[in-house]
Amino acid sequence: MKTQAYDFLSDWFEILNDDCDYALWSQYFISGLSELGAGKKGLELGCGSGAFCRALAKQGYKMTGADLSVPMLSKGSALAREAGLRIPFVQADAANFKTPEKYDFILSPNDCYNYIPQEKLPNAFRRAAAALKKDGIFWLDLSSAYKLRKKVANTVSADDRDEVTYLAFNTLFENRVEMDVTLFVRETDGRFRRYDEKHVQYIHERERTEDALRGAGFEVLRVEGHLGASTEESDRINFICRKAKS
Repeated sequence: MKTQAYDFLSDWFEILNDDCDYALWSQYFISGLSELGAGKKGLELGCGSGAFCRALAKQGYKMTGADLSVPMLSKGSALAREAGLRIPFVQADAANFKTPEKYDFILSPNDCYNYIPQEKLPNAFRRAAAALKKDGIFWLDLSSAYKLRKKVANTVSADDRDEVTYLAFNTLFENRVEMDVTLFVRETDGRFRRYDEKHVQYIHERERTEDALRGAGFEVLRVEGHLGASTEESDRINFICRKAKS
């Protein structure tokens, strides 16, 4: 059976990313949304296992999590319940997202739109705009072209823990990086079981991304690097937008 991205990585995603400082990263979004005057009804699109949903819900935001990966959604639901939070999680593809709901803001951090090919990005942004209330905030980030071309391309990423070992063999193509991911997970008897899945991240240039956002009906308020840093040689680029008045 063909596997999808995050079929197996879902159980280990937050553990393997424990060095990213989710608390600080979440506060960056919470502070920014407050400064922008965003309302309390939010959608995290490409929510994964829901780390940011949980952080915002604890601050009084009424969050919904949406992701294409069913295993990620299952993990997100379980972690929310463990935290005593009531957060709905729904399956959705950011490339052709539709919802009858209207949100005050859509937050899409941690590479969601890197999984969408360049030719599908304008329509994906139009779908996001359609899900927002008047003057709604759309805040997404992308792994930068610099990161994917200069730091990830044609490398091997590895993380070896007691319970899991992660390997990713990353190959650069003209418009994307393909990542062949292997996990070795320790079972209860001490043996390790191998799991394989493939990830493809598309390279989105800043200027074309801004053009696509404006074409979808957004005002680009600002563009900044990770946690508000400079965009120059930043691994992550934030696009902070407001739905333009029609």
